[in-house]
Amino acid sequence: MNRVFTLNTIERKLFLFIGDLAVVMLYLYLLVNRTLRGTFDYNQHGLIIYITGVLLFSIIAYVLDIYNLERASKPITIFRLSLIVGVLYTFSIFFLTVLLINTTVSRPYLLAFLALMPFSLTAWRLICSNFFISQPSLKNAIFLYEEIFENEKEDNIKHIEGSKYSNGYNVKLRISTCHETLVKNPKRLNKIINKIDTIIIRIEDYQNMPPEVERFLTRAMYFGKEVFTFTSFYESTYEALPLNLLGNNFYEVLHLKNKRSHYIQKLFTKLIDIFLCFFVGLIFVFAVPFVAFFNLFFNRGPLLYIQKRIGKKGKEFNIYKFRSMVVDAEKSGAKMASNNDSRITPFGKILRMFRIDELPQIISVINGDMSFIGPRPERKIFVDQLDKINPFYSVRHVIKPGITGWAQVKYKYGENLEDSIRKLEYDLYYIKNRSVTLDIRILFKTVTTILFSKGV
Repeated sequence: MNRVFTLNTIERKLFLFIGDLAVVMLYLYLLVNRTLRGTFDYNQHGLIIYITGVLLFSIIAYVLDIYNLERASKPITIFRLSLIVGVLYTFSIFFLTVLLINTTVSRPYLLAFLALMPFSLTAWRLICSNFFISQPSLKNAIFLYEEIFENEKEDNIKHIEGSKYSNGYNVKLRISTCHETLVKNPKRLNKIINKIDTIIIRIEDYQNMPPEVERFLTRAMYFGKEVFTFTSFYESTYEALPLNLLGNNFYEVLHLKNKRSHYIQKLFTKLIDIFLCFFVGLIFVFAVPFVAFFNLFFNRGPLLYIQKRIGKKGKEFNIYKFRSMVVDAEKSGAKMASNNDSRITPFGKILRMFRIDELPQIISVINGDMSFIGPRPERKIFVDQLDKINPFYSVRHVIKPGITGWAQVKYKYGENLEDSIRKLEYDLYYIKNRSVTLDIRILFKTVTTILFSKGV
């Protein structure tokens, strides 16, 4: 092959991070060796600043989700996010350094540090954007599918490649499992294998795979090629379970079975609930008089909105929110809220924008009906409708619902039943892969959701 090299999703993220790290280290060198003056001890404090700087940048970059490749392929988004990250980072590391270390600064170098670092980071990421969508950086793939999936083929390929090839794959060939090349032309197969890097297969029953397909995949692996099922590729790339693809293999993929509880996970969840109950509880107590006061003028009616929701094991419980809609908002029948819902009052929009309306849910956490992390609880009328659309919807009820969750930080604001089914993919991914690490990721990403008004 004449291509220089190929990068998949993980390799692209690593490439981006290494470049970001190089920019960060360059400006940390400027901070340590040129900007800081006076009683600053290079031997004593230099290494601490480098380590703190790298950790601080990693946290800010993760919270603001700048390694989402779908976003990293859009120049306008890159420009905005990179500047935000750069500005937050430079001012944070500077003030942190000055607070911890008694030192003076060189003003010209300080201005250069504060001004140039964000633009250097932005320039690097714009270069990467152009590089990532160029053909040489893509892995060539074959999509191998059964004929029964012919109508879904193009949608599957869009998921494999991503927006502007953001997933790092270019599907060069689409081959049906009954294609004559697989059956009658092994020499042609060898030429195909030499020109591709990855094979992604979608077959209804992998236990009864056609012998010629099995031989083709085995030979490809002999030559060091990647081989994925479409379901496993989708799950690892999008961190969600593709419900429409699982069919009868759903429970096998989800691994729903009785197993010994992970005590570390349970302990972590309990500690998070206790800590956040105390922290959020204080905010809630201070928020009540302010919300009540402004309600008198801009949102007349009851302070709290109480609603029945479905929780663990399908049991109903009361959920509490600061009322953000007009009184009798559902007099014409139950309806899901939307971003620009006419029923939301002007003051209610402010409550929703800063997630203040969610604070009273801490009452449900204290009562033991909810946790801070888990699938969002839904009303029975919508649960019944969603159960008819997808029989796996009630699987969400095997754990306690949460105030925030994987679907909330990964998907847009849910406005209809279709959005709820799409969010179900993320909820089931969370149930399958639940861990301390994933919970920490959700907590970090929730900060992004609140700051930038994403998700629900």
